[in-house]
Amino acid sequence: MTDPSSGGLAEIIAARLIAALAPTQLDVINDSHHHSGHLGDDGTGKSHWTVSIESPAFQGLSRVQRQRLINTALADLLAGRIHALAIRARAPGE
Repeated sequence: MTDPSSGGLAEIIAARLIAALAPTQLDVINDSHHHSGHLGDDGTGKSHWTVSIESPAFQGLSRVQRQRLINTALADLLAGRIHALAIRARAPGE
């Protein structure tokens, strides 16, 4: 599920994660409204995100290894368009 008010960035995030990790469940949530006026708020309303993802690709991996896979898939977005990303990553059955 993605947030339609995010102006396409949620869809881009979702597409990247689907291509890289073939998730069985994926939620991309725009949390920017919670950070309005804070450091890192670029005024676009699209700077702070939460990703909740379940993927078989995470089986047997540590939390840090899972986050690295996600960060790799979103690297260029994290370098410019995304200020903060909260990650909830799990393997099926967890």
